[in-house]
Order: sequence, then structure tokens, then C-alpha cells
Amino acid sequence: MGSTVRELLGTLPLEVDEERRREWAVACAFALGLGGIAVTVRQELVWFSDETSERLEDLQFILGEGPGLSSQDPAEVREIPDLSRLLSERWPQFTREAEVLGIGALFVWPVHIGVVPVGTLTGYRRSPGPLTPRQRAEGWLVADALAEHVLARWPANSADADGPGHAGTVDLHRAEVHQATGVLSGRLGVSLPEALDRLRARAYASGRSLTDTAHDVLRRELPEDYQ
Repeated sequence: MGSTVRELLGTLPLEVDEERRREWAVACAFALGLGGIAVTVRQELVWFSDETSERLEDLQFILGEGPGLSSQDPAEVREIPDLSRLLSERWPQFTREAEVLGIGALFVWPVHIGVVPVGTLTGYRRSPGPLTPRQRAEGWLVADALAEHVLARWPANSADADGPGHAGTVDLHRAEVHQATGVLSGRLGVSLPEALDRLRARAYASGRSLTDTAHDVLRRELPEDYQ
């Protein structure tokens, strides 16, 4: 855990399973002075170091608001060094939920290929405070390395995404969310966007993750109005 970011960038094997990815993400977060990190590419959560970073990404997807969803310059880091000073009008629900999780600061690096943004690397801290110039620069190194690694190992088809943890292919943690959205759309006779909105609303109201709520849909364990 005492490795520097530059040292860590050379230690990620080509064939790596979910557990090894998690360990590597934890080490990178520590080296960057962060409590945790998560990576979202093409609206898919593909990498996270801990449950808190996973939940922060989940909340942004559920609520449709947050620093990772805001338009930004693909060459700039979005820094929120003190979440308590964030205007509640900006992301009212997300800010409230992040504070409940004990988040003091958030930082978002755009993940891009060339000049094209394809996702985000989001890090959090429990205590407020800005990034140092070195942390900001090294965060870019991690974001660039993960973009290359993730896109080179993107599942070729939906079957490749089944069963998280296989070495050599990144895990699409929202694959079951998309499946459940299609199932819910058919059951309720509504459009896919409306089905996803209902799934998000149910997850938020229950305080459970979107993935767990999707599992309920697929196992037909939601109330009758969702059957």
C-alpha cells in the first residue's frame, strides 16, 4: 500500500480478475490521498475500490445528478474540496445523500480516449481539502491508464458480461440493470426510459442499490405494481 502511483501503473497484469482490480484500485486511491475511487465508462460502472465509491456512482445514476454527470472540459478536473459548502440548489439530492455517507470532498477526472470523453474517474475523501498539484497530475495518469485497460477489455457481447470476476474482461456492473429495465418495460407495457425511471425511483425510495433492485425485478420480488 506504500507504492507510488507511477509504480502502481506498471503492476496491473493484462489478465486480471475482479478481486485483483479492487486491490489495485484501493492501492491507487491510497497513493492519491483519497478514500476511494470509481470508474464509469459509457455509463457503465466498471471499476471501484470500495462500497462507498460504488454507492456514490450508483446515486448519480439513480438521481441523474452529481459532479460526474455535469458537463465539463475534458481537460479539466472537477474539484469539490468541501462538499458542505456546495450550493444545495446545484445537486440537492445527491449532496444530501453524499453527506449522509460522510463525504467531505469529491474529485472527478474525465476519462478520455484522445480528445473524446468516454467516462469519469471519481475519488472521494472523508475530510475536506483540495488536491495537491501532484495528486491532480497523478490522477490523470490513473484515468488514462484505466481508460486504455478498460476499453481494451470491454466485453465483446452481453454473454461476456455475465458472471463478474472473469480474468481478461472488465465487469459491467450495470448489466443486470439493463436486463431488468427491459423486463420491467415488458411487464408494465411502458417505454424503456420510463421503466428505467421507475427502477431508479424504487431503488432510491428503498435505500437499496440499483443492482439489488434490478435483482428483485429479475426474481419477481417487487410489489405487484412492478410485476
